Amino acid sequence: MISLVTGPQVAFWMLAPVMVLAGIAMILVRKAVHSALLLATVMVCLAVQYAALDAPFLFAVQIIVYTGAILMLFLFVLMLVGVDASDSLVETIRGQRLLAGLAFLGFGVLLVAAVGNAIYGNPVGLADAQPDGNPKGIAQLLFGKYVFVFEVTSALLITAALGAMMLAHRERLTKKRTQRDHAEDRMRKYAEQGVHPGPLPTPGVLARHNAVDTPALLPDGSIAPTSVSRVLQARGTVFPEAEEREDVETVREISDGEDHVLKEEKNSDD
Repeated sequence: MISLVTGPQVAFWMLAPVMVLAGIAMILVRKAVHSALLLATVMVCLAVQYAALDAPFLFAVQIIVYTGAILMLFLFVLMLVGVDASDSLVETIRGQRLLAGLAFLGFGVLLVAAVGNAIYGNPVGLADAQPDGNPKGIAQLLFGKYVFVFEVTSALLITAALGAMMLAHRERLTKKRTQRDHAEDRMRKYAEQGVHPGPLPTPGVLARHNAVDTPALLPDGSIAPTSVSRVLQARGTVFPEAEEREDVETVREISDGEDHVLKEEKNSDD
């Protein structure tokens, strides 16, 4: 007699190869952003597995907490650190490879025991194991049988967050510049170099379009040179006419002066 193929089995055989390949590729890829995206693939597939096994609470937690919050935190850290930042190959903690190998072996034993219990054990089914529903059953386990482990894990996460803040903290060697200092520098550079102290006009002001390649217009209808980026000037998409070459040169001189000012401000802040 041919056994009936259920929905969880179809979901498993369709998504399990994707999860395994994405997990292997997550370790082998060189770019951290690609690794984070592959991790998102594994998390989403795991959430679908939970949904197929009639575990709506775990499905929602997997999507909202892990895929939505924790993975976004990973991407936020990558944006802060930088995608092109290279990792150091020098071991700062002695014996970390040995400890990682032991942790891997322990995880392997735990995985084999869990799979063996599921195959050769005596499963009673989700309805008998959790007669009151999946969320209530998980709550009884977390805040009943495993409440001590749950509290220790929460304390460990808080300790890890405080440790990360302490490691990322650095002492300031110079006095922090205030808004008054920046304003005085801008006015001084305006008096000495003629650099405009205010913000530059945005593209499209008083123009017929607000696109980035549409220069701003002055009240007399002429083009405001400071509203045009140097990239569009080099491409010739904003000032194609020959009579506007003088405006282009003015924009380049102003942009070069502003770049010099920004570099000086950055060096002074550092």
